[in-house]
Amino acid sequence: MLKCYLLSLLTLIPFLLLAQHGKVFDNLSMQSDILGSERKFALYLPPDYESSERSYPVLYLLHGGGDDQTGWVQFGEVLHIADKAINEGKATPMIIVMPDANSGQRGYFNSIQGDWRYEDFFFEEFMPYVESTYRIKGDKRYRAVAGLSMGGGGSFMYALHHPELFSSACPLSASTGPLTVEDVDRYAERMGAGNASKAQKQKYYETHSALALVESMPAEEIKSVRWYIDCGDDDFLYEGNSLIHIAMRKKEIPHEFRIRDGGHSWTYWREALPNVLSFVSDAFHQY
Repeated sequence: MLKCYLLSLLTLIPFLLLAQHGKVFDNLSMQSDILGSERKFALYLPPDYESSERSYPVLYLLHGGGDDQTGWVQFGEVLHIADKAINEGKATPMIIVMPDANSGQRGYFNSIQGDWRYEDFFFEEFMPYVESTYRIKGDKRYRAVAGLSMGGGGSFMYALHHPELFSSACPLSASTGPLTVEDVDRYAERMGAGNASKAQKQKYYETHSALALVESMPAEEIKSVRWYIDCGDDDFLYEGNSLIHIAMRKKEIPHEFRIRDGGHSWTYWREALPNVLSFVSDAFHQY
């Protein structure tokens, strides 16, 4: 019996030695002039980052409401899942960046009245800082965005606002923004902007409703991004995601649309992450 155990252990040793591990840092920070505060972020570096001199593709992975930059680290198990996908050859080595959008004012967008400019911070300060600090390939082909719930809404909006910057977008259980102009009132109240003008609300709907953007934008711009949309069959956000799927079908915009068993939970998102890493790697690899 002991002999068999030792033989099995010897057989496993080469695989254990070959399995490399990445690193996660969950309390990094930078100073933002736009937001007038220090902004935290988490970072996953792939297994061979420290032993190579190459540059890597990047995935911006956005957390949901109530979490912060540590959400995908603590609950999403990004280190274990990314290491496994890379070691098994299902994903290419990449840097994963997880910003904090839960300080000052919750959310990834500029406020309705323009007094909080998180989206401007992300594109004008955060992305340039990260991509100049770490060895990141700063081209559209090597950049992707994904996120869950509130971060799924950020994924939709960032890729629709800047299709020239992202090769792939993967909204998971996404909060898709107001589905009608009238629906903006609910969003305004929730963001403490109930006194916003009618013109401000109209502009917010036109720029922060994923459905309105898909229906109004030129199809070719949306097609320049590879889309992977995933929402559980028991998720309360099913309506917006389903309507966007239908709108994309009507405009003949290629996209992957997944409805799996599950609801709005970390179990669902942990199961989604390997598929996201594989999907964005297709573009990074040149599919």
